[in-house]
Amino acid sequence: MSRRRKFVLIAFGIMLGFVLLDASGIFDDSLYYEIPHGNHAHYVPKDCGGDIDLKRYPTALPPPGQRIDCFGQYVAE
Repeated sequence: MSRRRKFVLIAFGIMLGFVLLDASGIFDDSLYYEIPHGNHAHYVPKDCGGDIDLKRYPTALPPPGQRIDCFGQYVAE
């Protein structure tokens, strides 16, 4: 195998690795999941789990100084 082909394969492997890491959310530092729902999106906190209905979560990010709690309410930080 030529040096050029090895270089191209290694570069492609590194690029594919970054694409897979990005797709898995490693580089995502946002606090909320944006979940599309029809013609709008709901914002769900990443640190919450549970079976709360998606309709209870807001369709807008919280204003500065507030956050969304696990029940879909805006609360002060």
